[in-house]
Amino acid sequence: MKRIDLIIPQERLHEVNDLLRKHQVGGLTVYDVKGRGRAKHEPIAIGRGVMRYIPEFGARTKIEVIVSDLSSKSIIEDVLKLISTGAASDGKVFVYDVAEAYDIGSKEQGEQAI
Repeated sequence: MKRIDLIIPQERLHEVNDLLRKHQVGGLTVYDVKGRGRAKHEPIAIGRGVMRYIPEFGARTKIEVIVSDLSSKSIIEDVLKLISTGAASDGKVFVYDVAEAYDIGSKEQGEQAI
């Protein structure tokens, strides 16, 4: 099993969610996060527009999903096709191995738990 973490612009959440539904991903966890990276942030007008502020951290959405080893590559490829514009602000994808999974209610284990 694999855990895929997607850090994407907030406005792309619904597109990615629809894509994950197409891949029959059963569940996901979504967080509103802030961070910094290579993306350039535009100045924001504050007050009456006289002052400018360049934010240190940009707002993004983080999605976590657990998927089977077989489906992970095709999900990642489809996400990259869907949201990539070539800009540094497009986001990141991180993939981790999941050693074990358990469903507390049904007591199922492994891929049946996801």
